[in-house]
Amino acid sequence: MRGGFTLVLLVLSNVFMTLAWYGHLKFKELKWFENAGIFSIILLSWGLAFFEYCFQVPANKLGYEGNGGPFTLLQLKVIQEVITLVVFVLFSMLFFKNEQLRWNHFVGFTFLILAVYFIFKK
Repeated sequence: MRGGFTLVLLVLSNVFMTLAWYGHLKFKELKWFENAGIFSIILLSWGLAFFEYCFQVPANKLGYEGNGGPFTLLQLKVIQEVITLVVFVLFSMLFFKNEQLRWNHFVGFTFLILAVYFIFKK
């Protein structure tokens, strides 16, 4: 149960993180942000990042085996990185239509899957 809840929290965290880090690149297309300065964008991104932390911190707290969760610290980090890349790829495909996945990206993703396999191997 804790493992599944941890994964859901990590996905939610990464959605907010991706919006905070990369969403502002599309803000200029919104009428009310077309003239926003960098400081305004930083504040908005910082506000989005707050929600990232609201999900990330509990995910790590609940998921860490030292707190009764099912994952080691290394496992949590690798899971988070894989989720980050999956969320980012989906985000870039949906919002940045000019981005394309190439064969080398799939090779890199394969290595990430292998990393997860080896991190979880006992």
